[in-house]
Amino acid sequence: MSVGGVHRLSVRALGRPVVGLALWAALVAPGAIAQSAGVFTTGPGTPPPSLNQWLDRLQEASRRRAYIGTFVVSAGSAMSASKIWHVCDGTQQMERIDSLTGTARTTLRKNDEVLTLVPESRVAWAEKRQALRPFPDQIKTPGNAIEEHYTLRMLGVERVAGFDADVLHIQPRDALRFGYRVWSEKQTGLTVKMQTLDGQGQVIEQMVFSELQLDAPVKMETLARQMAKTQGYKILRPQLNSTTAEAQGWRLKQDVPGFLPMSSHTRGDPAAAPGTVPMQWVFSDGLSSVSLFVEPYDAQRHRREGASAVGATHSLTKRLGDHWLTAMGEVPPATLREFAQSLERLR
Repeated sequence: MSVGGVHRLSVRALGRPVVGLALWAALVAPGAIAQSAGVFTTGPGTPPPSLNQWLDRLQEASRRRAYIGTFVVSAGSAMSASKIWHVCDGTQQMERIDSLTGTARTTLRKNDEVLTLVPESRVAWAEKRQALRPFPDQIKTPGNAIEEHYTLRMLGVERVAGFDADVLHIQPRDALRFGYRVWSEKQTGLTVKMQTLDGQGQVIEQMVFSELQLDAPVKMETLARQMAKTQGYKILRPQLNSTTAEAQGWRLKQDVPGFLPMSSHTRGDPAAAPGTVPMQWVFSDGLSSVSLFVEPYDAQRHRREGASAVGATHSLTKRLGDHWLTAMGEVPPATLREFAQSLERLR
């Protein structure tokens, strides 16, 4: 998940490519909920908006809006910040993100095309990030079963970055997922703050706009010119190849409840024999996501199995015969263990 147009950025990787949001386009039964200036209102006897309706509103919040903001991510004692320029004309989206802490870095994105510039090394990474999704990472899975795994509770209205915001508490129905508190700007629906909560309801990561200018004078052509200005940089283009886990010789013996496979790809020679090049397999329950990275085992590099965490992002490493697994996601450690125990080699 992410705040506003910003994809979740781990504290150790702030400045990586991000994805924007879009205008509210929730499909509501006639007469059930009235729309006034983009605000949810209910009349006497009408049911409150459902979780899926709220998620539609959040996901669609910036389709025809431009904004500029300063975005802060904190987890424990670690903190990172970035400056964001975002614009969308309804079909095309562009963003620029400048890191304000840590290594200087500028990320520019046009739809799924992402360019990350590192001035210190004069290196630029050009990639297509088809797997990135906006906040909330509400994927239209068959039946859109998010409400089977999460519930919604409204907590009132609070002020963030100078804007009134509805406060939503999204609670998991089991221990395989984290919970979230989300602040949605009252007029537009834009997410201006989000907290990730552990099983005891404690905040383990927070993302918030410390300042935000809605309907800002951001021009798409200006960002496009900046994206094309790469003189003096060495352009690196990682080779990603779409595939399936089965084609690479992998499967899950048992599904992890609620998580569906979204995509998989390999990095390197597309003609390489299955299992000889790194593979990433992505799963999602509609909000949370997990990536399984599998590569040939190397005794010099892969020395220690174990688990670690940065904020809400947990990871697990494990040897699987002649291969090495890194499972990573914004989920509890138990969820990663279920994936690791279920993954098996077909051949």
